[in-house]
Amino acid sequence: MSLERVLPLLALVGLAAVAYALHLERFLTLDALRDNRSLLLAFVSAHRVGAALVFVVIYIGVVALSLPGATIMTLGGGFLFGVGAGAALSVVGATCGAAALFLIARSALGELLRRRAGPFLARMADGFRHDAFHYLLFLRLVPAFPFFAVNLAAALLGMPMASFVAATAIGILPAALIFAAFGAGLGRIFDAGGDVDLKDILNPTLIAGLIGLGFLALLPVIVKRMRENRP
Repeated sequence: MSLERVLPLLALVGLAAVAYALHLERFLTLDALRDNRSLLLAFVSAHRVGAALVFVVIYIGVVALSLPGATIMTLGGGFLFGVGAGAALSVVGATCGAAALFLIARSALGELLRRRAGPFLARMADGFRHDAFHYLLFLRLVPAFPFFAVNLAAALLGMPMASFVAATAIGILPAALIFAAFGAGLGRIFDAGGDVDLKDILNPTLIAGLIGLGFLALLPVIVKRMRENRP
């Protein structure tokens, strides 16, 4: 394995270690958003385009470094930019961050995995590549799979880059719109002195709806398998 392939991965791991050592995740909380909202809203009002770019760059870093706080970022996007713009910026940031991690993992580890993969993993990789878009769309829609783990799995199983980006952007859009809409109403909650808990957003009804969308994404694969197995 060449140093050129491993160096980006080592840099990413090093940056993640620094971020966790400095406890940067403490800034990715609803309390931090509430306590700094006047400053943030003033910056967005004075430099909307620049603020949007900064938001996307931070979101890319959060996802690429696998920091906890992507949901808070999306809520913050809705709070600062409104539902439509906040959701769009969140999708761009999350997709770009996921793509960066995907490319680094595939470049550094993909060749090694292919050389050492056994027959089972090889068949799994072939199947995943064959219907990669629908599988990844399901994994993105259902909020039960760690985002970073899905990024790594897609990279190591050899998913095409274009399918990865498309399925990621489409798959995270419904949740991004929901979280951005909730975030747009945070100002009223903060003004009333109320507490916000992520459990208020991730309620059973929402989760059931996203799971339903996930199974719809798998429907073409199911139909295809049924046709292939038909005598």
